This record gives sequence, C-alpha cells and structure tokens, in this order.
Amino acid sequence: MTNASSVQYAATLLRISSGALFLAHGLLKVKVFTVAGTVGYFESLGLPGFLAYLTICAELAGGLALIFGVATRAVSLALIPVLLGATWVHAGNGWMFSNQGGGWEFPLFWAVAQGAIALLGSGAFALRIPALQRTLGQFA
Repeated sequence: MTNASSVQYAATLLRISSGALFLAHGLLKVKVFTVAGTVGYFESLGLPGFLAYLTICAELAGGLALIFGVATRAVSLALIPVLLGATWVHAGNGWMFSNQGGGWEFPLFWAVAQGAIALLGSGAFALRIPALQRTLGQFA
C-alpha cells in the first residue's frame, strides 16, 4: 500500500543514495584519478579540459546538495547532462558497466533516476532554504 509518507521516505532514500554516489564519483576524480589526471582523460576524449573541472564541481556540489535536500529538483535536472555525457563516454565499452572501461547502462539508469528525483522532489528530512524556495519555486 502506498501512502504519502511512504512516498516521501522513498524519495529521501533515492535522493540521499544518489547524492552519496555523486559525492563518491567526484572524490574519486579528485583523490584517485587526480584533477590533472581527470583533465587529461577528458582531453584524451577530445573534450575541453575545463569540462573536467565542471564535472568534478557538479558531482561534489550536486552530491552534497542532494544529500542535504537543497534545491533537489533543480540539482537533479542539472546533473542529467553530466550523466548523459558519462553515458556517451562509456558507450563504446558496451552495455555492462563491469566491462573494461565501464559500459553505458549504469550512467543511463542514473540519469533516469535523476529524472525520478526531479519529479518526486526532496522527500522527508530535506534542508529547506526559504530564499532558494522563493527563487526556484517548484524546482527547489
């Protein structure tokens, strides 16, 4: 049986787990691959290096925003292009993310999950900032 409170808790679980994954991916790029290494990788794909910085910032800031429930709908929508870019990067590696270099199914699923989070909103236990809610309206 679905009720309003169970939907709110489900949205919270999805939001926090997705935020934790973004934070982990951002920290991986900083601490393991290093920022310079991530920039080099982006450039090896033919992408401008500055996109690596934007991606790292999006993953770290977006992850924290999702964990805390700040501007959840807007953040989720803003992270979809990052995930579609990751889908493109991994497309040549096949479907399974366990393939060498990672496949495309995980980032594509994650992009769809961000769409679901954007539709569901923050759920329970979200940090609600009145100024952001006034500015972003329904996207807060």
